[in-house]
Amino acid sequence: VQVVESGGGLVQPGGSLRLSCATSGFTFRSYVMRWFRQAPGKERELVATITNVGGGRTHYADSVKGRFTISRDDAKNTVSLQMNSLSPEDTAVYYCNAVGRNVYWGQGTQVTVSS
Repeated sequence: VQVVESGGGLVQPGGSLRLSCATSGFTFRSYVMRWFRQAPGKERELVATITNVGGGRTHYADSVKGRFTISRDDAKNTVSLQMNSLSPEDTAVYYCNAVGRNVYWGQGTQVTVSS
């Protein structure tokens, strides 16, 4: 099983980033996909969820609602997180998570929002 995030980096406040998560080794379409983040000294926080039914229902943490968009491509076994209007408070390591018969995590990708 592989869960690999990419797309992190340094961005100025107000900027955008798109994170991607490439997966393999499990039946992607059967899994709920989520993005978490963890800032230094803080607990891991659920940022966004997309279900594997109903056309992919989405749920967002209040802190990112209206700024972040999660999407999935079941043909490519990938999930993405489009992040707009970024602020320094969004600085964290972002993790991709798959929940289904098992639970899988990626290694994380660093997002730093700073001028």
